[in-house]
Amino acid sequence: MNLDQLRGFAEVASEGNFTRASENLHLAQPSLSRQIAALEHDLGAELFTRARGGSTLTAAGESLLPLAKRMLADADSVRRELAELAGLQRGRVRLGATPTLCISLVAEVLKDFHAEHPGVELHLSEHGSRRLLDQLAGGELDLALITTSHAATADRFTVSPLLVEELVLISSASAPPVAAGASLSLTEAAALPQIVFSRSYDLRAATDEAFALAGLTPEVVLEGAEMDAVLRFVERGLGVAIVPAMVLIDRPGLRSLRLAGPPLTRTISLARPHDVTPSRAVQVMQRTVATTARAFASRATATMRPA
Repeated sequence: MNLDQLRGFAEVASEGNFTRASENLHLAQPSLSRQIAALEHDLGAELFTRARGGSTLTAAGESLLPLAKRMLADADSVRRELAELAGLQRGRVRLGATPTLCISLVAEVLKDFHAEHPGVELHLSEHGSRRLLDQLAGGELDLALITTSHAATADRFTVSPLLVEELVLISSASAPPVAAGASLSLTEAAALPQIVFSRSYDLRAATDEAFALAGLTPEVVLEGAEMDAVLRFVERGLGVAIVPAMVLIDRPGLRSLRLAGPPLTRTISLARPHDVTPSRAVQVMQRTVATTARAFASRATATMRPA
């Protein structure tokens, strides 16, 4: 079993088709087929069920795939680390983050990091926290900025909490205030016309749970929007929304109110595989993320604090 065989196996598994996989690998299809056949011979098991419509993984193939991805990622990390040490290239960082963090914290992190290290390749994956952890486990990411509304542990990862922030209610700064004070109750919030996120957002699950526990049903005027769209719709006065305090930074078109009673909070953490030694570029990115997170906490005053 060698890396070329594993790389071919992973590509066929991804494409479900030997022809497309060979094109992606810039390899003749007969050569790819021989690689897979040799791998199956070495392992003593068929890895694919081959049919006219494509190729699907057998049970043995399903078991091998996560191991193959990890071995390929480890080999790639070794090559890049040696290249960094030899001064041949500056490295690469593959960072994952949730949508709410991409439009706030991550934008600042990448700006600062790139200004200091312009030769480092940056790759960004924007997904929900669960998907990001799957990518981290599969060797597709070096670091992931994840959010949780409850305490969580992950046996496969080193998870470092960075910030704890409140969820606040936002409305258009150009419209009259929706409440007289600086805060309002969850009951009062439920009665306002709300714009709510797609169900793929961890944030949506947290707010739905909070309303359900309080026995409330919010007045929804628009459902299923992404973060950028929600903020723009609120700015235009279409309704209100419950969002992380972080997204209010540098957005003068929005007004915010804290939620009275026990605050709704989420924890922002940086996760990495605990069994992989980070490259120098990844270590520097970790420090940049931590520094930027502290700076964000200082700008958001009472609604955000270091974890």
